[in-house]
Amino acid sequence: MSARRTRPYPRRCEPPWWARGGQTQTLLGHLLPSAGEPLSRAPRIEVELADGDRLSVHALEGTSGTRVVLLHGLSGDVDSDYVRRSTERLAAHGHSIWAVNLRNAGSGRGLARHPYHSGRSDDLAAVLAASHARDPGLRHVVVGFSLSGNIALLAAAEREPLCDGVLAVNPPSDLAACADLLHRGFNRIYELRFVSRLRRDIELVTGLGAVRPRAPVGLFDTLRTLDDRFTAPVSGFADAADYYEHCSSASRLADVCIPTVIVSSLDDPLIDSRVFGRVSLSPQITLHLEAHGGHMGYLARSDNDGFERWLDGAVEHYVRELLDASPH
Repeated sequence: MSARRTRPYPRRCEPPWWARGGQTQTLLGHLLPSAGEPLSRAPRIEVELADGDRLSVHALEGTSGTRVVLLHGLSGDVDSDYVRRSTERLAAHGHSIWAVNLRNAGSGRGLARHPYHSGRSDDLAAVLAASHARDPGLRHVVVGFSLSGNIALLAAAEREPLCDGVLAVNPPSDLAACADLLHRGFNRIYELRFVSRLRRDIELVTGLGAVRPRAPVGLFDTLRTLDDRFTAPVSGFADAADYYEHCSSASRLADVCIPTVIVSSLDDPLIDSRVFGRVSLSPQITLHLEAHGGHMGYLARSDNDGFERWLDGAVEHYVRELLDASPH
């Protein structure tokens, strides 16, 4: 039983006049410069997985007695802007940081014969087990962004989650619905970018000789087609629909057994955040829905007529709250 309820982050994401609307928030949130040093320069640890693949983790030591495990989104890596900024804020509080490259991402390219996907909670469990083995006295909070938010929520629903709290930011908890949204209207631009990047990953793992797609994936194919021809069959699923059904966290949110926070926005063009109102939520979950923010954008007005990254303060707040809400 948690010590107390997680208190919501009191600030609202009030966008500047030039960043209104979910698409604008999403695009500018990615394009505008971000603070934080590249995490790929930090010391590197390799974590071996049960199937022989390895993950590349970049580590910063801390003094707080807490390690925050940060996981990036689809086609990202540890140098993604939101990972860098979160690291800067959390390291300032003395927290140790493990920034994880998912399979073949970033400095882990070539270390895995199999791809990552939205259901790889076992990979997160391996990272947490490795961290506990190295530093058994540390507390652990997991912060998963976008795709990895879904992974983190699945881990929070496991019987032995191996961490003290989870923060999921803009998680695609209904994978089938997200695949459909990604193919509509302006979102097609994001879909083509994802498919282009993921095709490079397909070429890499195919070259390593362990797996190959069921059929070729074209440059203009949909993400659902890519999942149907590659992600699903090489990961043990019958097809994309089977993969989406088994790896969507929405159906598991009632099982979450540790303090958990979901942060999302109602104007996210890639994820329908209303899904959280249609499913059963564990009493351990605090749901924070902002009216504005887009997908991982969260550009807010600042006091000096400029803008600030609202999400950075929310991550800082909720990591502190999760530690306070978790049993010591």
